[in-house]
Amino acid sequence: MDKKAMYKLSYGLFVLTSAFEGKDGGCIINTGIQVTSEPNRISIAVNKTNFTRELVEKSGKFNLSILSEAAGFDTFRHFGFQSGRDVDKFASYQDYERSANGLCYVTAGTNAYISAAVEQTIDLGSHMLFIAAVEDMEVLSQEPSATYAYYQSEIKPKPDQQPSTGKTAWRCTVCGYIYEGEELPADFSCPLCKHPASDFEKITV
Repeated sequence: MDKKAMYKLSYGLFVLTSAFEGKDGGCIINTGIQVTSEPNRISIAVNKTNFTRELVEKSGKFNLSILSEAAGFDTFRHFGFQSGRDVDKFASYQDYERSANGLCYVTAGTNAYISAAVEQTIDLGSHMLFIAAVEDMEVLSQEPSATYAYYQSEIKPKPDQQPSTGKTAWRCTVCGYIYEGEELPADFSCPLCKHPASDFEKITV
């Protein structure tokens, strides 16, 4: 079985934001879709290890900022490569506004945002699935939405072209983190983007 077939699925990319008891949070996700139009509902899936998932569960509401092809890698680094448990991602970040529900939404490198209220939560093992009613939304720009494939080819920095040392390593195909070692533990998860060992590829560095 070729697990890379999953990479052929078309994904959008989003900054998911929520807040609870005055604490704002945000993370990068690639699973946001409309599931019904009447009434208008969307669904998102969030890794259980993400602090933003806790905020969504506790508050019952979230914003989904839709990333466009104008998004820079710094946005992915800021919201995807650090945890809201350790840093306040909005303390020094300026490219955001607050919507009518009181939550932040990202204004730089995004083309729209959607505000939603959670109606149903489903435990999927590694992730939580939230089905939510759309309460508000706004188009911010006409830039095309960034797909996962576009991120991989145009936004994510390419590995440095340095002479090989011949060492075996494993590279996260999502964010590019490199784990050095002959074997990658089966239960390993990326310390940056939290993706599992199945999303790593064997390389020589």
